[in-house]
Amino acid sequence: MRFDIITLFPELFAPFLASGVTRRAYAGGQVDVRLWNPRDQAEGNYRRVDDRPFGGGPGMVMLAEPLARCLAAIRAERAEPAEGQAPLVLFSPIGAALNHAAVERWSASTGAVLLCGRYEGIDQRFIDAHVDLQISLGDFVLSGGEIAAMALLDAVARLQPGVLNDEGSHQLDSFNPALDGLLDCPHYTRPEEWAGQAVPAALMSGHHAQIERWRRDQRLAVTVRHRPDLIAAARQAGRITPADEAVLAKLR
Repeated sequence: MRFDIITLFPELFAPFLASGVTRRAYAGGQVDVRLWNPRDQAEGNYRRVDDRPFGGGPGMVMLAEPLARCLAAIRAERAEPAEGQAPLVLFSPIGAALNHAAVERWSASTGAVLLCGRYEGIDQRFIDAHVDLQISLGDFVLSGGEIAAMALLDAVARLQPGVLNDEGSHQLDSFNPALDGLLDCPHYTRPEEWAGQAVPAALMSGHHAQIERWRRDQRLAVTVRHRPDLIAAARQAGRITPADEAVLAKLR
């Protein structure tokens, strides 16, 4: 899996790629990350990559030409057939919000070219000509696409085999189909009592079925409180059992 990242600030990725459990994916080559600075493809003494917007207004707009040259260099190095080119992804407020299902699809893909915008945006002509997909992290604006690119890389990398210490741990993440798309339950560790609060008795029982029922009940309670839309989706998909419904009825 290879991700080529077009960014004016490649230095932001150095500590990210060398930190945390996901560094195994990058160091081991499971997720190959290559950084490209469009300034290297810009012309003139100042290597200019932006200019004022036509029509006036605040801020600057990224120029199409340096981006086009940068993309051409990436395509040449990847040496992919035209019909099998990696998609060019732009992180943008108009894109579909990134979710677990999309992350799973990306984790099984061969990668992409990720474009990190800056300033007021990118010349629309480049977007129209080259961008295949736009992705958003949510209804807010970042100063650039680098954080969004890191979020996608991290989410994808942790799903690669051998990256996490426990192979099955990601299957118990919030939103995972293994949890029927629900939020995860609360977790506890030592000491058994802290600040006057004890660990729930079910977790100390040693009874596997009781523990799993407690966790399921807690997942239902957390989800209905914070993301009732996920309960509705699970119910529509037939993933809410009669026992679950009894728990939910008590929470109303």
